[in-house]
Amino acid sequence: MTRILFVEDDANLGVLLKENLENKGFETVWLRNGKEGMDAFKQQQFNLCILDVMLPVKDGFTLSQEIRAVDNDIPIIFLTARSMHEDKIHAFETGADDYITKPFSTQELYLRINAILRRTQNKTSPSLKALNIGKFMFDYTKMTLTFDSSVKRLSSKEADLIHILVQNRNELVPRSVILTKIWGNDDYFSAKSMDVYISKIRRLLRDDPGIEILNAYGSGYKLIVNED
Repeated sequence: MTRILFVEDDANLGVLLKENLENKGFETVWLRNGKEGMDAFKQQQFNLCILDVMLPVKDGFTLSQEIRAVDNDIPIIFLTARSMHEDKIHAFETGADDYITKPFSTQELYLRINAILRRTQNKTSPSLKALNIGKFMFDYTKMTLTFDSSVKRLSSKEADLIHILVQNRNELVPRSVILTKIWGNDDYFSAKSMDVYISKIRRLLRDDPGIEILNAYGSGYKLIVNED
């Protein structure tokens, strides 16, 4: 059974959403401040986190960063009343996989949870093999990037993004294709999140000057690998 860490200080919403999620078959641990949420995350196993931003003791952004320091792969959804563009961008920068503003549809939340779980679970396919990217070795299944003897652990989105670029190396991958396959939609905030992750990938690959990620403005990205 999928176990969800749900951190929300609003008692009414907490009770209702916990009941709704459990009716959908998700085991849900509901806590009401960021410190309790982090303590539970360290002590228990979860498959997904749903966090409010404005939490007592420790805010959701800080909680997300601390969760990422422990587990770089677990999906994180923010569920919050804060709808400013800066808040959404900051959420993705701190490790969010999705950002849903209140009021929201519980059916939409349920669909987004399932979409994220499908994407993360699909990576476990044993048919995926490690691939060379210039001087790097990329293992999509293990979500690692190796350069010489240095191994970098990737987040789920970093691994997904490198994978789709490697599959289409030296070819333009449309922005809409990347957004739909990895983020599940092509809205403004997902596009801003993708741009942040492209910058992260460029930094990860900069030790090999023969690798370049070109940006066809407004169209997409192309991974160029010079094997000479």
